[in-house]
Amino acid sequence: MSESSFDAIIIGAGQAGPPLATRLCHAGKRVALIERKFFGGTCVNAGCMPTKTLVASAAAAHVARRAADYGVVIGLPIGIDMPAVKARKDAVVTKARANVEAGLRALKTCTLLEGHARFLSPTQVQVGDAMLSAPQIFINVGARATVPDFPGIDAVAVMTSTSILALETVPRHLVVVGGSYIGLEFAQMYRRFGSEVTIVEKGPRLIQREDPDISAAIAAILEREGIRLRLNAECIHFAPRGTDIAVGVTCASGDPDEIGSHVLVAVGRRPNTDDLSLDKAGVDIDARGSIVVDDTLRTTAPGIWALGDCNGRGAFTHTAYNDFEIVAANLLDGETRRVSDRLPAYGLYIDPPLGRVGLTETEARATGKRLLVSTRPMTRVGRAIEKGETQGFMKVVVDADSQRILGAAILGVGGDEVVHGLLDSMYANAPYTVIQRSVPIHPTVSELLPTLLSDLKPAS
Repeated sequence: MSESSFDAIIIGAGQAGPPLATRLCHAGKRVALIERKFFGGTCVNAGCMPTKTLVASAAAAHVARRAADYGVVIGLPIGIDMPAVKARKDAVVTKARANVEAGLRALKTCTLLEGHARFLSPTQVQVGDAMLSAPQIFINVGARATVPDFPGIDAVAVMTSTSILALETVPRHLVVVGGSYIGLEFAQMYRRFGSEVTIVEKGPRLIQREDPDISAAIAAILEREGIRLRLNAECIHFAPRGTDIAVGVTCASGDPDEIGSHVLVAVGRRPNTDDLSLDKAGVDIDARGSIVVDDTLRTTAPGIWALGDCNGRGAFTHTAYNDFEIVAANLLDGETRRVSDRLPAYGLYIDPPLGRVGLTETEARATGKRLLVSTRPMTRVGRAIEKGETQGFMKVVVDADSQRILGAAILGVGGDEVVHGLLDSMYANAPYTVIQRSVPIHPTVSELLPTLLSDLKPAS
């Protein structure tokens, strides 16, 4: 087997791999980039882009059904052309994927290989019949949806967040197993497409990572649209029921089973690290399969880094891209950037969305710091009233002594955008009074941030 030498090898063309290849090539490095399936990784192919495209179609249907609320008269009922919805989603994905590949192929010192990469040593990788070597190797292999070994799971056909994207019909009754971020998006989306939807969650409330008031508000939003919640489902199991699927929930109240025409299992993701022969490279993984990295994303093997979902340090598109920025800055720009400098921030893309940054109120209370807290319902936000979208609320938590913002949650129209004003202030390490004394544009949702911060009160 002949060996080809490079300055760097990148395994995976997700959100971190392509921009890193670009920076390395522009620095004069000879780079080999390996992708086993689709260029663009999870975000482009099975995550953000396809799901948010579907969410947009579902939102259009929802607004059309509410047209009378705005004095607009249209024909009823509102129909869903699911093949057309899917075709629109596929077109968005295909274009984005092609753009990523085209950008890589335009790099003069980048060699693209399509296939499954496996380590032979800390500096050698095999792809099919080709053997590559480089002093620096970067792993960007992402993660995949997991389906736990629930009782009866092998006797029925269930979908994951990836396989559900192939649907060209609207399920009669979609049962979503898992009441967290991914499951809630699909639940609301398909309810708006016209499915009966039930969410089955093992815990006592939805998205338990969030504060109880956030969980309760989101539950109310979903129930208002006709989504059924089955919480405290402590013994989830499956069985065929004719052409349908029985999902056993064993809840304290209600029917013992939910009978669905389709079932989506959305209970977590696992890094794609189990078939890379990482042991031959001396790269350690933890109990969840995530590659162990330090604060600069170096693995336990010299000369090997791990970026994106496979390192367990973010699991978001924006954190994967920031992983690239950290590695590139440290290797090429002489900087010292670290993962620990990053603030946790993310969104939940139900409608209205949730924008989150920093600590939850529960986490902030656990620090023992003196806290100031303020909340404001969206019913008191003029822009939300004008739009007819008044569900949700804003909340901010501040350190009373340093006057620094510790965390915030904006659940409401534009919440995923509005939260960035607070995020930017936190990165600037500015006291909350900077935003409190600002003069934002009227009429916007963001204009309520100074008002929100002017109503801070000691946490009880």
